[in-house]
Amino acid sequence: MSLIKPVCLALSLAGTALAAPVTLAEETPIQFTAQSGDSVAAFQGHLDVPENRADPDSRMIRVSYVRFPATTDTPGHPIVYLAGGPGGSGSATARAHRFELFMQMRQHGDVIAFDQRGTGDSTELPACTSSVVIADTQPATDDEIASAYRAAVEECGAFWQGEGVDLTGYTTSDSVADLSDLRAHLGAEQIDLWGISYGSHLALAALDEIPDEIGRVVIASAEGLDQTVKLPARTDAYIARLQAAVDSQPAARAAYPDIAGLMRRVHARLEANPMPLEIPQADGSMAPFLLQRHHLQEYAAGLISDPNWARIMLALYASLDAGEPGLAIGLLQRFHTPGEPITLRAMPTAMDLASGIGDARLATVEAQARDSLLGAYLNFPMPQIRGAWDGFDLGDAFRTPPTGDTPVLLLTGTLDGRTYPEGQAEAVAGLSQATQVLVHNAGHNLFMSSPEVHDVIHTFMRAEPVMVHDITVDLPDFTQLPF
Repeated sequence: MSLIKPVCLALSLAGTALAAPVTLAEETPIQFTAQSGDSVAAFQGHLDVPENRADPDSRMIRVSYVRFPATTDTPGHPIVYLAGGPGGSGSATARAHRFELFMQMRQHGDVIAFDQRGTGDSTELPACTSSVVIADTQPATDDEIASAYRAAVEECGAFWQGEGVDLTGYTTSDSVADLSDLRAHLGAEQIDLWGISYGSHLALAALDEIPDEIGRVVIASAEGLDQTVKLPARTDAYIARLQAAVDSQPAARAAYPDIAGLMRRVHARLEANPMPLEIPQADGSMAPFLLQRHHLQEYAAGLISDPNWARIMLALYASLDAGEPGLAIGLLQRFHTPGEPITLRAMPTAMDLASGIGDARLATVEAQARDSLLGAYLNFPMPQIRGAWDGFDLGDAFRTPPTGDTPVLLLTGTLDGRTYPEGQAEAVAGLSQATQVLVHNAGHNLFMSSPEVHDVIHTFMRAEPVMVHDITVDLPDFTQLPF
């Protein structure tokens, strides 16, 4: 739940009359309703762009957006929100728990909830259900799992091509070109960018490719251009930071005195003796499942994103260490479909393959993964599917970090288990006007973690000096599950 009380919300909703909203070409006035039930007048717009800009005969696809008009008579540049993933939707994010911050940002200019190509209300791409199934009841090695996903990616690539999708157009560089077209469509000299996770990856690419079109940039949980695959050793460093946070709570410290040791112990047991489980189904039947070491590594890779979810990871490992599979069964009952084939989405698969990983970094990742707590599963199925589509990689030139003097605000959670503080600092090291603010105890999804985060963003957007470089938020009780 957001820690922010909606003190500004009524003002921001009522404030639309302060500006004179203008309907742009191809825009339709709408009433935008958030999941909270709050509603605001907005505009739905789109532009048509080539799917493959290198092909003069390319089909045109639609990229869509929702525009929330500024609540000031002196708006700055349009602020374009870039969702994470890849594969997230800007308009869906605006409907969810960040709606209040979208409304607050209107004090600086029009806010654009942008649906990147292949996401949200933009031209829909069909999902691919492959014929590849990883058996629920048979042991599988890491190499076998990687081979299965590569086969699924190859099969799905052929499927999408058969459906008329030009996959070569689904790269971060193509999305940068879409941002340039969006800027022109909005009639703006420059746009400001506001993004998180993969959205920061796209923002950094824009700073590299179209720097003159970008005014200011706010990013959180940054993923650098060479960081589609994170370094496994930094995952282990995150676990050490998590341990320090746990140690600050006496009851949690007693429950989890050695997180790394606990994880290695459970992994070793499951590697030697996978655990047979029976998963209750909605129809009253029981589905057999063989819990293996790689399952725990995959689940942990998702759960470490934020401290709230890390509590589940800790409890999961502790319960399995005690021989109690109840929590594992409950999670599988909720999130696993027995016998389900590998299903993929075109946009995130293509974007990750295109951003890729160079030979030198891959060698480092593979060397570190041999001893790392999560192995090579943090960004699974990357780098395992690298090269599955021949020649589908933007290359090392794309992965070179951007340089320049565009003002950039970077917000970094110290307990972010997906994008790590060291890597985030490296991602903006070539940007001379970058300011990094550490949000201590926050995780990957930090925008709604504290009113102070919002204050820093607004200070930066007003082009005022950011004097706060450290924000501390409360830790969750690590002995309590979030449900």
